[in-house]
Amino acid sequence: MDAAIALDTELCNGSAGGGTVADMVDASQDSTKLPRVMVSGGVGEAAAALYLALFRTPAGLFVRTNSLFYAYYGVLVAVLLFGLVEAWAGLWVSHDPLRRRAVGMTVLCVSVLPLLFLAGVGGHEILS
Repeated sequence: MDAAIALDTELCNGSAGGGTVADMVDASQDSTKLPRVMVSGGVGEAAAALYLALFRTPAGLFVRTNSLFYAYYGVLVAVLLFGLVEAWAGLWVSHDPLRRRAVGMTVLCVSVLPLLFLAGVGGHEILS
C-alpha cells in the first residue's frame, strides 16, 4: 500500500515524466530510475520522429537535392527505430537494474545524438 501512495505522490508532483535533463542525471546515479527514463525517452524520441516524418515536410538544406531529401526521411526512420530499441532496452533493464545498469547507461548516453538531431530539425520547423 505504501508503494501506491508513493507513486501517487510522485505523479502529483509531476516528476513521473522522466523526460527532463534533471531526470537523466538522476537516472545516471540511481539504478532504479534508469528504466523509467529510458522508456519515456525512447517513446518520446520515436513519437517526435514519427510526427516529423508524417506531418512536417523537410525544409532548408534537405530540399536542395533528392539524396538529402531521402536522407532526411532515412534518418528519421533510424531515430524512430532507435527510440523503440531504447524503450525496449529500458524494459529489459527494469528486470534487473543493478546488473544491467552498464547497458542502460550506454544506451542512455548514445540517445543524446538522436535527441540533438530531433531538436535541430524540430526547432527549425517551429521557427519557420
